[in-house]
Amino acid sequence: MKLTIERAALLKSLGHVQSVVERRNTIPILSNLKLDASDGRLALNATDMDLDIIESVDADIAKPGATTAPAHTLYDIIRKLPEGSQVEMDGDGEGRLVLSSGRSRFTLTCLPTDDFPVLSGGDMKHEFNLAPGELRALIDKTRFAISTEETRYYLNGIYLHAADQGGTAVLRAVATDGHRLARVDAPLPNGAAGMPGVIVPRKAIAELRKLVEETTDDIAIGLSESKIRFSFDGAVLTSKLIDGTFPDYTRVIPEGNDKTLEVDAKALANAVDRVSAISSEKSRAVKLNLESGNLTLSASSPEDGTATEEMEVSYEGEALEIGFNATYLLDIARQIEGASARLLLADAASPTILTETDDAGALYVLMPMRV
Repeated sequence: MKLTIERAALLKSLGHVQSVVERRNTIPILSNLKLDASDGRLALNATDMDLDIIESVDADIAKPGATTAPAHTLYDIIRKLPEGSQVEMDGDGEGRLVLSSGRSRFTLTCLPTDDFPVLSGGDMKHEFNLAPGELRALIDKTRFAISTEETRYYLNGIYLHAADQGGTAVLRAVATDGHRLARVDAPLPNGAAGMPGVIVPRKAIAELRKLVEETTDDIAIGLSESKIRFSFDGAVLTSKLIDGTFPDYTRVIPEGNDKTLEVDAKALANAVDRVSAISSEKSRAVKLNLESGNLTLSASSPEDGTATEEMEVSYEGEALEIGFNATYLLDIARQIEGASARLLLADAASPTILTETDDAGALYVLMPMRV
């Protein structure tokens, strides 16, 4: 294998793929990237056995071929080369890869490509396209609620499925950690009607979100019983699905909440942020006192004292006092992009529903806490 490639193009692709590689591996080949040069393109492949990414970049190929190289070492070398430089790669076929750029020369030890595991490929029974803006919204408005509790592994991802919302077919993303729930809908793409419900792991979601940050092309999504694949902009991300059953989230969405509060979403987020500065580190509790047309937020800490802030709101129900985890409330308030947020409440012990006044596509449920 012998090629020349622009440092900037290589660095961008390396930045995408090397983050999949774990820093510590018991299997040496998993610390390496597979480099495959052919037909004017260099394909970079990284995997951790659960997640696999292949990204291709233009290169001047003098001699086609493939090798592997230490992922993080290669990334660090390219990152430290001068901007605008050209990088020459020469794999001698004897377990070494020579990198040359200007007066710099590096020789890396390689492992056989035959040892590199293959996760991508295979037939996908369900295939459909999704606009990048819709995919970004599905991820951004739900991933904060993904559980980090490893014993409840089936909550360690986003549940993606086709659903019916008031007679309209939608593609729905749901995440919950047991304290809060995020449910976001997008129009159901053509070809997605028969898709099974799948749980996409947290790491795959994080890597995917980085990749689709700037893309403007539709993302091709393929699904099988055990994998999901996202293809766009010369990149293919394949992930194993979480093998588990996502709980019936509809059971925790209350239907009898009869008290309606409407409030400026940004003002609420800012007020919660300010008041929570003095809340106890252990509980992170903030109390909401509701009266006609008025909301008072308060927090207290044995060490630091108390904080209160009043807001004018739209509320005509009976007086209510309810407490929330300030961090959880703030996470949800920051997802609301419109001017106004609507809170549907029942009492101090029941879950509260939060939505955007002008957008029915996103719904959040927050469990109260005793304060």
